[in-house]
Amino acid sequence: MRMKIPQYKFLSTVRVGDKGQIVIPKEVREMFEIEPGDNLMLLADKDKGIAIVAFDGMMEFMNEAARQAMGLRKGEKP
Repeated sequence: MRMKIPQYKFLSTVRVGDKGQIVIPKEVREMFEIEPGDNLMLLADKDKGIAIVAFDGMMEFMNEAARQAMGLRKGEKP
Protein backbone atom coordinates (compact mmCIF):
# COMPACT_ATOMS: atom_id res chain seq x y z
CA MET A 1 0.00 0.00 0.00
CA ARG A 2 1.61 3.27 -1.11
CA MET A 3 0.66 6.62 0.33
CA LYS A 4 1.32 10.07 -1.12
CA ILE A 5 3.70 11.97 1.16
CA PRO A 6 6.07 14.94 0.72
CA GLN A 7 8.78 14.88 -1.95
CA TYR A 8 12.04 13.20 -0.89
CA LYS A 9 10.18 11.01 1.59
CA PHE A 10 8.63 7.62 0.98
CA LEU A 11 6.36 5.30 2.92
CA SER A 12 5.33 1.84 1.83
CA THR A 13 4.83 -1.64 3.16
CA VAL A 14 6.89 -4.53 1.78
CA ARG A 15 6.26 -8.23 2.10
CA VAL A 16 8.91 -10.70 3.22
CA GLY A 17 9.11 -13.61 0.79
CA ASP A 18 9.65 -17.30 1.54
CA LYS A 19 13.44 -16.83 1.41
CA GLY A 20 13.38 -13.78 3.71
CA GLN A 21 13.81 -11.36 0.82
CA ILE A 22 12.14 -7.99 0.40
CA VAL A 23 11.84 -5.82 -2.68
CA ILE A 24 13.00 -2.22 -2.37
CA PRO A 25 10.37 -0.16 -4.19
CA LYS A 26 11.44 1.40 -7.49
CA GLU A 27 10.87 4.94 -6.19
CA VAL A 28 13.26 4.31 -3.29
CA ARG A 29 15.89 2.70 -5.56
CA GLU A 30 15.70 5.76 -7.79
CA MET A 31 15.77 8.19 -4.84
CA PHE A 32 18.97 6.62 -3.47
CA GLU A 33 20.41 5.62 -6.86
CA ILE A 34 20.52 1.95 -5.91
CA GLU A 35 21.54 -0.21 -8.85
CA PRO A 36 21.72 -4.00 -9.30
CA GLY A 37 24.96 -5.25 -7.76
CA ASP A 38 25.26 -2.38 -5.24
CA ASN A 39 26.25 -3.35 -1.72
CA LEU A 40 23.96 -2.31 1.10
CA MET A 41 24.46 -2.82 4.81
CA LEU A 42 21.65 -3.98 7.06
CA LEU A 43 21.80 -2.73 10.66
CA ALA A 44 19.53 -4.22 13.28
CA ASP A 45 18.76 -3.34 16.87
CA LYS A 46 16.16 -5.39 18.74
CA ASP A 47 14.73 -2.24 20.36
CA LYS A 48 15.14 0.32 17.56
CA GLY A 49 14.44 -1.75 14.46
CA ILE A 50 16.15 -2.33 11.11
CA ALA A 51 17.93 0.14 8.85
CA ILE A 52 19.45 -0.37 5.42
CA VAL A 53 22.26 1.97 4.41
CA ALA A 54 24.52 2.32 1.39
CA PHE A 55 27.81 0.63 2.13
CA ASP A 56 29.69 3.62 0.69
CA GLY A 57 28.37 5.83 3.49
CA MET A 58 29.40 3.39 6.18
CA MET A 59 32.64 5.12 7.18
CA GLU A 60 30.78 8.35 7.95
CA PHE A 61 28.27 6.36 9.98
CA MET A 62 30.98 4.48 11.88
CA ASN A 63 32.84 7.70 12.69
CA GLU A 64 29.66 9.29 14.05
CA ALA A 65 28.85 6.16 16.07
CA ALA A 66 32.35 6.21 17.56
CA ARG A 67 32.03 9.92 18.43
CA GLN A 68 28.70 9.30 20.15
CA ALA A 69 30.03 6.27 22.02
CA MET A 70 32.88 8.44 23.31
CA GLY A 71 30.50 11.26 24.25
CA LEU A 72 31.94 13.67 21.67
CA ARG A 73 29.88 16.29 19.86
CA LYS A 74 29.44 16.28 16.09
CA GLY A 75 32.64 17.49 14.43
CA GLU A 76 34.87 16.73 17.42
CA LYS A 77 37.58 14.16 16.79
CA PRO A 78 38.68 11.46 19.23
